[in-house]
Amino acid sequence: MNRIIIDSEAIKDNYLKVKRWVNDHGATLTVVTKALCGHLETIRALADMGISSIADSRLQNLHEMTDQNLGFEKWFLRPPSQSELEEVVNLTDVSLNTELGTVKKLNLIAEEKGLVHRVLLMIELGDLREGILPGALVRLYNEVFQLANIKILGIGANLGCFSGTVPSVDQLMQLILYRELLELKFQKDLHVISAGSSVVLPFLLEGQIPSAINHFRVGETILLGTDLINGGTIEGLRDDAFILEVEVIEMKEKSLTPSGETMDEIAPFSAGEDQVPEDRTPGQRGYRAVVTVGGLDTDITGLVPVNDSYQIAGASSDVTVLNIGDNPEGLRTGDTVCFKMGYSTMVRLMNNSYTDKVMKSSI
Repeated sequence: MNRIIIDSEAIKDNYLKVKRWVNDHGATLTVVTKALCGHLETIRALADMGISSIADSRLQNLHEMTDQNLGFEKWFLRPPSQSELEEVVNLTDVSLNTELGTVKKLNLIAEEKGLVHRVLLMIELGDLREGILPGALVRLYNEVFQLANIKILGIGANLGCFSGTVPSVDQLMQLILYRELLELKFQKDLHVISAGSSVVLPFLLEGQIPSAINHFRVGETILLGTDLINGGTIEGLRDDAFILEVEVIEMKEKSLTPSGETMDEIAPFSAGEDQVPEDRTPGQRGYRAVVTVGGLDTDITGLVPVNDSYQIAGASSDVTVLNIGDNPEGLRTGDTVCFKMGYSTMVRLMNNSYTDKVMKSSI
């Protein structure tokens, strides 16, 4: 069976470095755990690292963390749906919100339970995901400040999470100015400006993030080391915390080009254009390994063979085909091949019941 090998030491190395960068900026860090899809062994490892604040977008995962009594401050990472409100109050310390009606209902539920629920109000800055439109800010804040069982922790924004827009210092300065406007208008402190994420970290390392941005929500870069601005891995971080191991089920020398007419519509699971060399000639041959991961399991385009001499030729729903040249390592059926992965690929594998998740320390 396919398995992901999870190296908690690699995650810890990345976490400690990111935490130091964030703390040196004078900010605090919440670790985004949604990509773990509730994998409790990894989440327990995070607790053992001393992580105290986590964010997730699935209440089932947060429920399991609560049952484990791991001591996290828990953030609900997306605006809650109407059917989730009671659970959000019961299970989380902070939720991200954009709708006045939703916050009012959270207030009523918190009042019934004798609780005060903290909210971070998210502002639209151009990524066009969720966010309060700037023209509605003053009216919305005026009403939320009247709610006795809601505490506004601060303001935040999602940058580069949806439309792929690159965050800018101008956007961050807008967020700071909105806080100043609201504090002057209502004479109340908004302690948190949460706009730091994995996509913002390269700018943090370059000293471009204003000091008023004092809270970071980071997941991908801690788990995979990803540099979302420049590509590759951020210097000093590790990209080997999650390794997919699959089995070779066929090994043969074959032609490297298909015979007959080809159509993209017939082969829906692309390997990604950048992984398929264009210099193949009719009749050219080489060894091909068929391995036990396919489109049913994950996004194949995000897989990267650990052995950089292997190239993904393509995939179907059930298998992936690798070009392995002259097979200098003598790969044969029953052997395993390992892959690193991108974030989308990792999320789907972690949420996939066909893939085992194994801690490296237990192997």
